[in-house]
Amino acid sequence: MKMYAAVVDGGSFAAAAGKLGVSRAMVSKQVQKLEEHLGTRLLNRTTRRISLTETGREFHERSVQILADVEDAEQGAARLTRTARGLLRVTIPLAYGQHRLAAIVGDYALAYPQVKLDITLSDRKLDLVEDGFDLAIRIGALPPSDLVARKIGSERSVVCGTPAYLARHGAPQLPSDLAGHACLGYTLTGAGNEWRLENTGDGAMASIAVNGPIKADNGDILRLAALRDAGLIFQPRFIVAGDLAAGRLVQVLPQWQSGELGVHAVYPSRKHLSAKVRTFIDYLAERLA
Repeated sequence: MKMYAAVVDGGSFAAAAGKLGVSRAMVSKQVQKLEEHLGTRLLNRTTRRISLTETGREFHERSVQILADVEDAEQGAARLTRTARGLLRVTIPLAYGQHRLAAIVGDYALAYPQVKLDITLSDRKLDLVEDGFDLAIRIGALPPSDLVARKIGSERSVVCGTPAYLARHGAPQLPSDLAGHACLGYTLTGAGNEWRLENTGDGAMASIAVNGPIKADNGDILRLAALRDAGLIFQPRFIVAGDLAAGRLVQVLPQWQSGELGVHAVYPSRKHLSAKVRTFIDYLAERLA
């Protein structure tokens, strides 16, 4: 189609060949193939000149518009790769989005006004490709997959309870003491009945079977229950940091925390990464560092 348009615009096969940087025979062959594909004659040819058939004239008009649309689409795709713009769909764990990323996401939106953010807060690991997400933020160990992951931060979980609960039941002095406490379990990680702790001093590990009156798949529900003196929780610092600072919760077993929980930006492909995805990941990594 491009060669045919060049022939019509240049008035000859030779002119089209010169414009496109190919041989005259190549142009002639491609136009002939186009006519065979369409099942009609587009050009009347003589030894000295060419002329358009009625079909050829209409096809040329449509071709010019189509080629312009193709060029515009290509340029638009190139701009999106170079410049952060367009719709960016992101899925983020619920509590992490609320407690750690809300302000950062707001600042990114101000820094990159041509990007429109569509954020889904969910603790479920949604399928990026099937559900149409550009990237996901995931915390903890990543299962084997074809997705690309970049570490942008890290977290640890800590054990804590209210001063009133600890006054009534006493503070655990050893990880094994947790077995005698009301421990509120988080079920999404499979650690609702077993808390795995690491000694930040010597790297020793402890795995404690726990029990309590509440289990939930949301850390904030457990945090609110703990604030009502219902028991101890083992939750990431980003959920309990404000309560610890205000004294509403007290950390126990301070040397015993979870192993490092890596925070990763996960996306389908490293190849031709769009500017909106690249800048969002870079922005988060810089702020979380």
